[in-house]
Amino acid sequence: MTKPQTTRKKRANGVESRQRILDAAVEISGERGYEGTSIVAVSAACGLPASSIYWHFKDKDDLIAAVIERSFDTWLAAFELPDEESGTPLERVTAVAGNVAKSLVDAPDFLRLGLMLALERRPAEPRGRTVFLQVRDIARAKIAEMAASLVPGLDEESVQILTTYAVAGADGLFVQREINGDAVDLVAMFELHAQLVYDAATRMAARRKA
Repeated sequence: MTKPQTTRKKRANGVESRQRILDAAVEISGERGYEGTSIVAVSAACGLPASSIYWHFKDKDDLIAAVIERSFDTWLAAFELPDEESGTPLERVTAVAGNVAKSLVDAPDFLRLGLMLALERRPAEPRGRTVFLQVRDIARAKIAEMAASLVPGLDEESVQILTTYAVAGADGLFVQREINGDAVDLVAMFELHAQLVYDAATRMAARRKA
């Protein structure tokens, strides 16, 4: 086997190993939470030695941060607002909400782990918590951008109020599904939430014009 082929194979094996480790970390952290997740448990779940995990990740916190980042990338892709030809502003924002909810149903690790870490207070803040708060700010910025785009009459204060409300409501709906499982139709709830937020936005803009 030539050297370039050997290099490509090693790289492919490295990517595959990393994904196996992340998948195992998702499984373990979903069952046991942050505190119950350990390198030993992840090693047993993915079938790779601890040395392989430490080759990819500095420690458990680095691994958890990577889990959050990977899940967030999937989630953020659902945040694309359909173009104007796709329907009315209400229909477009409803579509985004449905897509975001579907991504959370398929890959809930970002929000589940992130909320666990965000609610904890530690002397030394875990990197996973820092990463979650950073990517959460990106999501807030996306929502604020959508609000300003779809309802041009809003001022900056109104946009921030609506963004805070939208994020808080989404958190609550996600937690409700975590508690009650499939009895909660997260897609339908997110679509309803988006419609209510949009309605509030249009009323706030109308009051400002009056």
